[in-house]
Amino acid sequence: MHAPSPTRGLPASVALWSGALSGLLLALVVVEAGPVVSFDRTVADGLHASAVRSPVLTRTARVLTDWVWDPWAMRLLVAAAVVWLWGRGERALAVWAVLVSAVGTVWQQGLKALVGRERPVWPDPVDTAHFASFPSGHAMTAAFTVAVLLWLARRFGAGGWVWRLAVAAGAVSVLGVGVTRLYLGVHWFSDVLAGWLMGVCFAALAVGAYERWYAARRPEAGGPVVSGGAPDRRPGQRGQ
Repeated sequence: MHAPSPTRGLPASVALWSGALSGLLLALVVVEAGPVVSFDRTVADGLHASAVRSPVLTRTARVLTDWVWDPWAMRLLVAAAVVWLWGRGERALAVWAVLVSAVGTVWQQGLKALVGRERPVWPDPVDTAHFASFPSGHAMTAAFTVAVLLWLARRFGAGGWVWRLAVAAGAVSVLGVGVTRLYLGVHWFSDVLAGWLMGVCFAALAVGAYERWYAARRPEAGGPVVSGGAPDRRPGQRGQ
């Protein structure tokens, strides 16, 4: 049995604010607003100059972005969580994790194709990337994955040093993947910021939808129904 959600009411607020900010940023990028374009170019030029001068840092950034924080590495973490949930009998929650991960990937790639923003172009590139630039798929996938995994950890009672370690690792991953994409010159700053915001927004929408569904199917009295559908048989337990 998992603990009652500690985030009730929070997903809607997070989705509202992150969605509004990412929508505003999307509009500014589409119309090529001067301040956004100028800031993006200033950040890109400065970081690229550093990357060209620092081959060791550049190689480190490539290892991190291509292996540690690659979207497929993030999806493998979700897959591991799905296996763990399924083994615990949390079948509905496992299926939910698979579905939202797949929908998030489709949303991300569809938005890239729709906006069609060009990536930074350099005479001396230190890395290459495919597909359109906005939003950053690495940043969006990392933000979404970390948000969902932290929600699952909290839902199943993670606390103390385990929780603090998970939060720290998640924060480093989300920030780190954005920094590496910028440092390698394959994204604009607004691409990365939009990826973070959209990843958080989609995670909040997905969590909110699951919590509403779960609350609607819980019995008013008696043992709670876990997400896999099996009631908790332990005596003396009431619904959380």
